[in-house]
Amino acid sequence: MEITPSILTADFCELGKTLDEAIEAGIRWIHMDVMDGNWVINRNLTFGPSLISSVRNRLGPNIFIDCHLMINNAEETWSQYVDAGVDLVIAHIEAVDDFPSLIKNLHDADVQAGCVLNPSTELDTVLSLLPDLDLLLIMSIVPGKGGQKFMPEVEDRIKKCRSLIDAQIETGGRHTKLMIDGGIKPHNAALVDDWGIDIAVVGSGLINDNGTIKYNLDLINEALNN
Repeated sequence: MEITPSILTADFCELGKTLDEAIEAGIRWIHMDVMDGNWVINRNLTFGPSLISSVRNRLGPNIFIDCHLMINNAEETWSQYVDAGVDLVIAHIEAVDDFPSLIKNLHDADVQAGCVLNPSTELDTVLSLLPDLDLLLIMSIVPGKGGQKFMPEVEDRIKKCRSLIDAQIETGGRHTKLMIDGGIKPHNAALVDDWGIDIAVVGSGLINDNGTIKYNLDLINEALNN
């Protein structure tokens, strides 16, 4: 299971240093949470394409960058994030009117396409998209709401998606990746790894005052290896 940091927990005045620290620790995937101040519950406003472009310029072309769009107008603005240099655009099924068209537009632009499944969203709403998705993100918290604990009840939907994706791969289909986001720490990293997660987004479990990113990443990797 690969670990990607969410930069939302970083001190934005020190963002460049934090990114450098992550790369030095061995991180090769950066997760960018974009909130427009409207779609998420807490009405938080984070950042947009300009900051993502600065991150791309600092990290260079070899680091994978995704943007998780918690916004109302992903269908109209996706190209701005592509121009900013992301490798993958992830949008919420509830916030997009025509998801198949969004996937096609992203693939035509040589960018990967991802979809998010909120805890309250029915799994069936995204299953028809799996053959064309490069990534499915399953939230283990409610997006945009702070101070939440990991929701273990997402286990069943993750295992079902893992089974469907494995069957898809076995028949020559797309190698859709399975991502989890929300409350991932060293104590539950091995659990979600066992469920079949490919990439885990880690925020405060990786960027905190308890130690360096490398120290916290080593704690997670120790848990995965024991």
